[in-house]
Amino acid sequence: MTYVVTSNCTNCKYTDCVDVCPVEAFHEGPTMLYINPETCIVCGACEPACPVNAIYEIEDVPDDEKEYIEMNEKMCEELPIITEMKEPLPTARTLEEIEAAKGK
Repeated sequence: MTYVVTSNCTNCKYTDCVDVCPVEAFHEGPTMLYINPETCIVCGACEPACPVNAIYEIEDVPDDEKEYIEMNEKMCEELPIITEMKEPLPTARTLEEIEAAKGK
């Protein structure tokens, strides 16, 4: 089991989740974060910390976001671990803005 970062993180990179992760499971890409399934201990601290609802437990990932399961695993092999909070990207949007763009 693991948690998965999905599309709501794209172009945002809020790092509230990194701050609460006890095992340094997050990796940083240029436009989003990823969770290493080998490192994640499924503590659940990251999910409520994400201000844009981008993190799901693997069995709860929405059908239209399933590609992110493999993407998280693959990208963690290539990208550095992030251990400290940073400012979000200048393109970061609120949850409301993301949902409006998706027509929700």
